[in-house]
Amino acid sequence: MKKSLIIVSTALTVTACAQLDNAPEKQFPKNIIYMIGDGMGPAYTTAYRYYNDDINTQEIEKTVFDTILTGTARTYPDDDTYVTDSAASATALSSGIKSYNGAIAVDSDKKPVKTMLELAKEKNMLTALVVTSQINHATPASFTAHNESRRNYDEIANDYIDNKINGKLPVDLMFGGGTDYFIREDRNLVNEFVDNNYQYVDTLKNINNITQIPAIGLFNKIGLPYAIDATKNHLEVMTDKALKLIDNQSDKGFFMMIEGSQIDWCGHNNDITCAMAEMHDFANSIEIAKQYVDNNPDTILVVTADHSTGGLTIGANHKYKWEAQKVKDFKVSARKLSKKLFKNSNLNQEWNKYSSTPLSDHEATSLNTAKSSDEASLFIAVKEVINARTYTGWTTNGHTAMDVQVFSYGKGAEHFTGNLNNTDIAKQLIKFIKG
Repeated sequence: MKKSLIIVSTALTVTACAQLDNAPEKQFPKNIIYMIGDGMGPAYTTAYRYYNDDINTQEIEKTVFDTILTGTARTYPDDDTYVTDSAASATALSSGIKSYNGAIAVDSDKKPVKTMLELAKEKNMLTALVVTSQINHATPASFTAHNESRRNYDEIANDYIDNKINGKLPVDLMFGGGTDYFIREDRNLVNEFVDNNYQYVDTLKNINNITQIPAIGLFNKIGLPYAIDATKNHLEVMTDKALKLIDNQSDKGFFMMIEGSQIDWCGHNNDITCAMAEMHDFANSIEIAKQYVDNNPDTILVVTADHSTGGLTIGANHKYKWEAQKVKDFKVSARKLSKKLFKNSNLNQEWNKYSSTPLSDHEATSLNTAKSSDEASLFIAVKEVINARTYTGWTTNGHTAMDVQVFSYGKGAEHFTGNLNNTDIAKQLIKFIKG
């Protein structure tokens, strides 16, 4: 008799375990926050740790990146190179399928592939895109549109209306730039959004005028200004507003992709002051998202990069040093500084407005020589001064094939550990969405 009871008890336990195994929807997060630091290779997060360090303490403090690091990811495309562009990488990160450089959510045969944003919309989840580039740039486009070339900006913008999911527009909430592509002579997409009951604002200072979803905010003609050249951290403001708008708006949960787009643009320019300001904006946005996860445990936060840009090294010129405090000394981007210097006849006086460290005679001679040529030469010379002062090195103005880091936090974070393919990240998030 006792044996029978043991057998029955064991059978009930096995049945209960089987029921748990067949109920993944209880184990998977309801909400997904997917953050991509465009161009943010490992050197960027390391540099940011030292840039963000409190010099008044002996210890070098951890950053938010250090606290949620779980793995790395391989970024190569399905192309004749190991070096990806943002479109191919974003296609992999959005769909789980490798493609060629320039592909916007199409495979190597140029056939559309289903993205996780589209799958989320099919599941009646709310969807959102928050970026500092134009919202039809390579990364956000690869979640929403399908095109054989990332350069077909107008066609991609059209997909934000035309690529309907179950008869509905694909994205419920959009923040970024891009009025040049959404308000055109041949088609005014903003009016079409408004006709579909979207609230619309066109300046970041009026973002709080948006009080409901669906909504679209286009805050510049193309991308937003660099964070270092602005009065506010754009991504931080947009992330905070987006999460407040979307919070608890759907029983089905939400999918939100947030991109620190211009880390990459600063990297292409080999501008360390610009890059660290963008990293700070991105880090603050991650902190906001992390706090949201703490308040809403049924949420997963995944952060990664599409590739690394510029071949950044923290340490250069045969010296064992990197001057983080001298990076902070510059108050504007190298691009803006060179424009200001080019327009002003008194180069030294103008320089001192944006740097507390005056030019040496050698630096002044170098800048004046470049200025006598053209503005492009002056821009290069300004960067050379900044990089020399800070001992910052760069190997390219393009991308590199470095593995990038993966960060995860919240429900399901354990699925993003070790060395992954970038497609693995997408496949797991898609698994969450499908339930």
